[in-house]
Amino acid sequence: LHIAILASMLSLVIYWLIRDRYRVRNLNGKHVFITGCDTGLGNSLAKWLDKKGFCVIAACATEEGGQELQSCSSLSLKTVNLNLADSNSIARAVVFVTEQTAGKGLFGFVSNAEGTAPVAPIDWLRIEDFRSVLDVSLLGLIEITLKLLPLLKKAEGRVVNLINAKGLMAFVGGGYSLSKWGMEAFSDTLRIEMQHFGVKVSIVEHGFFKAEVVNSDILEKYLFRLWNRLTPEIRDSYGEKYFVE
Repeated sequence: LHIAILASMLSLVIYWLIRDRYRVRNLNGKHVFITGCDTGLGNSLAKWLDKKGFCVIAACATEEGGQELQSCSSLSLKTVNLNLADSNSIARAVVFVTEQTAGKGLFGFVSNAEGTAPVAPIDWLRIEDFRSVLDVSLLGLIEITLKLLPLLKKAEGRVVNLINAKGLMAFVGGGYSLSKWGMEAFSDTLRIEMQHFGVKVSIVEHGFFKAEVVNSDILEKYLFRLWNRLTPEIRDSYGEKYFVE
């Protein structure tokens, strides 16, 4: 038994020593493109990688988000405006990344996008409520990944898709969980196909962050708006008591 324990500990030490050899060295000149950098996890990651010495290209949905990020980062960090629901915006962002990498290829692409997520029973929703989420958090991320693949293949880079683990629990209606499960499937398929080109694809399933705490007043107002647009038949089938509870 003691020999087995010692062998297990030795194997673990060897594993960590081998793994440590694969840590990224010489960070200067390595470009990492991150989406969803206005606030939250994307914003924190952009600042952290910038301090580590990476050449960070941060995509923000608002001018204010980009200005805040640049104000507390090094001069090497660049920002670009990106609307993942707009193919033209995606194309412009890819051109910007191509220019910034200057023929070196893209070392890393980190996708991080939540989109608008209606929280309500499914038959309270319309198809546009699903599209508002899927266009950003699924189709938008897939589109920009496809356009970045030539740069990633050139640098034998890596794709890291950040997926909120709460979206993998299908306990609420709408497109949120659909987008997260869709990104899981897309990532798993892409990982297999990109092995031939030396491109690594990873999924990071993260939990809650303070920046993601939902304002209950905003959620309540949104539910009221959905409730008020329902047909009388649907409202009657649920009843006022269901909505209050």
